[in-house]
Amino acid sequence: MKFTLIAAVVVLALAQGSFAQDAADLEKLGQFFEDLKNKITLEVTELIQSQDLANQAQTYMEDRKTQLEPLAAQVQEQLRTAAAKMEEHVKPLTDNMQPMVEKLQKQLEALFQGLTDQARAIGN
Repeated sequence: MKFTLIAAVVVLALAQGSFAQDAADLEKLGQFFEDLKNKITLEVTELIQSQDLANQAQTYMEDRKTQLEPLAAQVQEQLRTAAAKMEEHVKPLTDNMQPMVEKLQKQLEALFQGLTDQARAIGN
C-alpha cells in the first residue's frame, strides 16, 4: 500500500517535473524517492523483527512458566509439610510456656502497679 502511494507520488512528480525541470533535477528527485523507499523498507523490516522478538520473548516466558509450575507445586507442598512439622514441635513448647508467660505478666503488672503507687506517693 505504501509502495503504491510512493509510486503514485513519483509518477505525479515526474509528470510535473518533466515540464519544468532539467535532467539533473529529475536525477535528484529519483534519488530522493529511492532513498525514501530504502528507508521505509528498513523501518518495516525492523518493525517485523521487533514483533518477532516480542513473540519469541512471549513464547520463552510461557515455556518457562510451564516448566516452573510443577516445581512451584512441589515447593509449596514441601513448605506445607515443613510448617506442619514445625507446628508439631512448637505447640508443646508454647503449651509449656503459657503458664510461665502468664506468671511473668502478673509479676510485671504487680511491679508496674508498685511503681505507679510510689510515683503517686512522691507526687503528693
